[in-house]
Amino acid sequence: MRKLSGKTYWLVGASEGLGRALAQKLSKVGCTLVLSARSEDSLKALADSLPGQARIVPCDVSDRDSVVRAAQEAGAVDGMIYLAGVYWPFPATKWQPEQTEAMFDVNLTGAVRVLGQVVPGMVARGAGHIVITGSLSGYRGLPGSIGYSSSKAGLMHLAESMHADLRGSGVDVQLANPGFIRTRLTDKNEFTMPFLMEPDQAAEEMMQLMRSLKFQRAFPRLFSLLFRGANFLPDWLYYRVFAGK
Repeated sequence: MRKLSGKTYWLVGASEGLGRALAQKLSKVGCTLVLSARSEDSLKALADSLPGQARIVPCDVSDRDSVVRAAQEAGAVDGMIYLAGVYWPFPATKWQPEQTEAMFDVNLTGAVRVLGQVVPGMVARGAGHIVITGSLSGYRGLPGSIGYSSSKAGLMHLAESMHADLRGSGVDVQLANPGFIRTRLTDKNEFTMPFLMEPDQAAEEMMQLMRSLKFQRAFPRLFSLLFRGANFLPDWLYYRVFAGK
């Protein structure tokens, strides 16, 4: 089991939803936190509500200069958790160029920007803990999700490659793949969301992953079996089931 108490974690995407709920849980178990997001006011409100030590470092992950400044201000940390994400649902038949680019820029490229500032130092020190937030939607292409699912799939692949490269280096990489979480992002969905989790529930799943030495955790478990199992379906059956065609 991994000891979290006494460690310093940089949470990128901490101001709302899962990030906020996870910050509260980490603070309660004795972690010192560096909180980042675009909204300074939201970060201040969160930091003031936490029982433990926390400082805020506003950061826009879509801006490389902002990321570099934030990483310098955050300093050497024991761990970094990437939770930043944006989401708009629409199919390829109604392509929204700016929103599609934003999802890739924040969900995937934003993570690369942050990791590029954090991983080299951890490797040099021979110690570190990286937690990346993927999605059940990233296991295989889904209808109406060209930006979100595709960017999360890339992020999950990145985590897998990092895990392969960093084994034995002292830098641990973990991947959390949640399903639907009740946030301002999922409020945009106009369909019924099975196994919808509250942020606190999802944060507890994240905590269980972080305490363990496992590489990844997909949750809710029963719902995750549907998405992971879909990888074994032939194309004709998969698209008939998931796309209705």
